[in-house]
Amino acid sequence: MALLGVFRRRRQEGQILDASQGDADSAGRIEDRAEEPSIKPEVNDSHTVLPDAEKVQVSETLAIEYESADDPEIAALPLQVRQLINLHDDPTLPTITFRYFLLSVIFVIPGAFLSQLSYFRTTSANYSVFFVQIACHYFGHFLARSLPAWVIRVPGTSWSFSLNPGPWSIKEHVLVTVTAASGATYNMGYAPIVLAELWYGSDADDLVRDVPQNRYIVAPSQTPDEGLFFALLGMTLWQFLPEYVFPFTSSLAFLCWVAPRNPVANFIGSGLGGMGFLNLSLDWSNINWNGSSIMLTPWWTQVLLFLAFAFNCWVLLPAAKWGNLGSYKHGLMSNSLFMANGTKYPTAEVLTPTYHLNETAFQEYGPMYMGMQNVWATFFDYAKLPAAITWIATFGFTQVRSNLKKIFDSRKKAGTTNANTQGQGIHYKYNDRLNVIQRQYKEIPSWWYIALFLAAFVILITSIACGYLFIPIWTLFVGLASAAIFVIPFAWLYAISNYQLETGSFNELMYGYMVHTKAGQNHQHPCGPSVYGSIAGDAWYRAQYMLQDQKIGHYMHIPPREIFFSQIFGTLMGVPINYAVIRWVMDTKGDYLTGKKSDPLNQWTGQKLVTSNTMGVQYAVLGPKRLFAEAEMAPLPWSFLVGAVIPPILYVFHRFLPKLRIDLWNVSIFFGGLAMFYGNVSTGYTSAIIGAYITMYWAYRRHFEVWKRYNYLVAAAFDAGFNLNMLLIFLFFGAGKQISMSNWWGNNADSVERCFALES
Repeated sequence: MALLGVFRRRRQEGQILDASQGDADSAGRIEDRAEEPSIKPEVNDSHTVLPDAEKVQVSETLAIEYESADDPEIAALPLQVRQLINLHDDPTLPTITFRYFLLSVIFVIPGAFLSQLSYFRTTSANYSVFFVQIACHYFGHFLARSLPAWVIRVPGTSWSFSLNPGPWSIKEHVLVTVTAASGATYNMGYAPIVLAELWYGSDADDLVRDVPQNRYIVAPSQTPDEGLFFALLGMTLWQFLPEYVFPFTSSLAFLCWVAPRNPVANFIGSGLGGMGFLNLSLDWSNINWNGSSIMLTPWWTQVLLFLAFAFNCWVLLPAAKWGNLGSYKHGLMSNSLFMANGTKYPTAEVLTPTYHLNETAFQEYGPMYMGMQNVWATFFDYAKLPAAITWIATFGFTQVRSNLKKIFDSRKKAGTTNANTQGQGIHYKYNDRLNVIQRQYKEIPSWWYIALFLAAFVILITSIACGYLFIPIWTLFVGLASAAIFVIPFAWLYAISNYQLETGSFNELMYGYMVHTKAGQNHQHPCGPSVYGSIAGDAWYRAQYMLQDQKIGHYMHIPPREIFFSQIFGTLMGVPINYAVIRWVMDTKGDYLTGKKSDPLNQWTGQKLVTSNTMGVQYAVLGPKRLFAEAEMAPLPWSFLVGAVIPPILYVFHRFLPKLRIDLWNVSIFFGGLAMFYGNVSTGYTSAIIGAYITMYWAYRRHFEVWKRYNYLVAAAFDAGFNLNMLLIFLFFGAGKQISMSNWWGNNADSVERCFALES
């Protein structure tokens, strides 16, 4: 959403284009100038200063209100939208061009590669769409200046296109960004593919497609020149130290330096297998991976996540290791399954050839145990879903009710005053300026969504019927139905409140109950839950992201069909790259993932895969009933009740004690932090909260103008620099012959932290 800031700057610079004035060329030039990604500083004789944002804000608001008084189409829009969005459109600007395809390929291929690669690592940094937005600006203008204006004709057809149709347009810019957001992602289906080979030898959008058109749903925006590239280059070069040359910097365990042979000090201070107390990290992937981004996530949210980490690792962990929190002491921080003596459970040995539980072998090996940290992570993972629902129903009820009332009132008014527009399309339901502009473009026919759904549905049904996906056919219908049920309220909730509700392991738990019935008893393969979770979960998440992109297109006056095309094009381009990465990781890192070899940095541990395998064995093979009968697991079902009742209790306290600001203590976020499995990696969190304090608290409050100008640029550059470093390490040291870094003081073979007495 960073592109929305472009239009605010256009208003500040007085460059609003009236559709009735000027020719197409001048319109293109104004669009071209307006796309500059940052506000230029004012220059006086002695020094450079930033614009006076407050004066601009006041005069801008007055001008907008004055304009709105005479135009009901503009007055119908919320003030925030009127301030950020250009309310005039030039339909002649180029959209799907050769430059669009070229830049989409440039950004999607490495993005899909890096995003998928990161899901095999314990920590990582997101492939930054902010960086794509910024870099695309410079690349686009470079192509507009350098490409020849040749017209290429497609042989055998009447089609032709220009290599360079003129100035780089903001609509091309948006479409490249949407394509990258759709294709430069990971694929949830990687888990069953890897589990099946290494361990065991979308479409709900049409249900809520009018969400993007509603004027009262204001998608949140972040406004992210040379400094960007210096930051990117610096992070790219720096990451060679913790990731390859000098791993010691990835986890600075001060207590281990003081007592390197003391087991207690090692466990307390280690960030790679211990509590991470007084531990710092200089590795960006360790700092920026903990469920948020330190330069993007609001300060208070990061405080809640840090408190969740501190409670997890500094309170619960020592209570479990040295106290009476749980009777099982082995594998404390592992998410694998164990035998009573602490050795890894041989899950393959207790399966029959048809992947059912071999009762005889199970009696021989005994019960399956989880590490205590994984037990309470599962407890809070279950609790966060009902907690989020009841939190919204209590603390968020007034806001949600107010926004929904505005939405329904506007739709009712539109239906009353525009009965003659029935059947003319979604954009005729509303009379605000944005929807009026969009009426000139063809809408997406419903049959496109239906065809897309049917194509995916037929492929899934065929794959399931042939036995490739391990689940019974009827659970596919349940998964799609649950996704459809979730997507409607969750999409509306996300659109009006910017709160993304995650289902966690709830889908896998439901699958376990389904296959332990008479109808599903022949499909208890441990890969089944991850397949079902991918279908039910990915349908909702993909629908949400597609709706978000369509909202951007609505704001930026992009033809809906071209937004739809860019989403499909990005997805189709990204999926083969995802699969190629999966194959490469299995071929080169498979022994790390399965535990046959140990990665000294605790990065190539496949923690998410291990978790998927654990859930697969527990839910599909054992079954929830047998699982929850174990003493250590018996409290887990109570988590749903705990999550449901705590927010109402806090709400009652908040009503009587409002000065305590209990409304800021969102327990669903806190539970989400506790549910996040740390994979033996507890470093980075202290560094993250220090960095968050500097950027999102101190700089935001004390130096807002500097923060506003540079914060998002630096965030994008750091994430992009980390990802570029991963790509370079792969190309130089992993694509062909595997080249490992030699052991030295900063890359000790026994412990890169120099915690030599740490118990594994």
